Amino acid sequence: MNYEVILHPEVIKRDFRELSKTQLMLVYKQFKKLQTSPELGQLLGNKNGYNLTGCRKMYVDKKKVRIVYTILEEIITVEVIAVGKRDDMAVYAKAGERRG
Repeated sequence: MNYEVILHPEVIKRDFRELSKTQLMLVYKQFKKLQTSPELGQLLGNKNGYNLTGCRKMYVDKKKVRIVYTILEEIITVEVIAVGKRDDMAVYAKAGERRG
C-alpha cells in the first residue's frame, strides 16, 4: 500500500529554503521511502518540552537534518510537519508550533 506524502505549508515556504540542493535531494529520497514504509522513522515523545507524541523522525545527510512527520492511517497519508537541522532543537520547535 502506498501512502501519500503531504507537506505542511511552512515546510515548502520556510524549511526547504534553509537546506542545500544536495540536502533537498536527500529529503526527497526519504519521502519516497515514506510512501511505502512510513513506520521507518523513530517515534518521538516529549522532546525538550515540545509534545511530539505520535510524531516520528527520520534522519537526512548523516543526521544533520531531520524530517518530523505523522502517519494518518485513516486516509493513508504521511504529513510532514517540519524539516530542518537539529541545531538548538530548532526542527522540534517548528514541529511543536505547527502541531498547534
